[in-house]
Amino acid sequence: MLDKGTGLLVVLVIITSITPAYALTELERASIDNPNLVNAFGAPVGNKINVDQQIQIAADITNQQEKTQKFNYLVQVKDSEDIVVKVAWFSGELNPHQKWNTSVFWIPQSAGEFTAEIFVWEGFPVNHRGLTEPVSIQISVS
Repeated sequence: MLDKGTGLLVVLVIITSITPAYALTELERASIDNPNLVNAFGAPVGNKINVDQQIQIAADITNQQEKTQKFNYLVQVKDSEDIVVKVAWFSGELNPHQKWNTSVFWIPQSAGEFTAEIFVWEGFPVNHRGLTEPVSIQISVS
């Protein structure tokens, strides 16, 4: 007969033995690479743009998993006072290990220094768990 301590040990051994050591953490399920600003044709425009110039805030996102993953590519642009001036998102689905370049557009209405923050979430606005760490792009508008 097992006492209480032995039973707990058996349960812990069973739990740890079925958890794979190679499992991805929540924020490793996807990656964001090559964040940049491009024009409507996908050509890079650099980080210095003009008021009323339409740009695309783009990045390559990759599903790092062995399964299909629904995602939301979310971008928020903040001014130098940390006030959000634009929020845009795109929803989609990535096959296992698929890499996809995606973007959202922005037309700055005033000059200044801005930061575009790029997030890849599992859901939006509900179940907004991150699939990767966010990345940022600094933008100068004149």
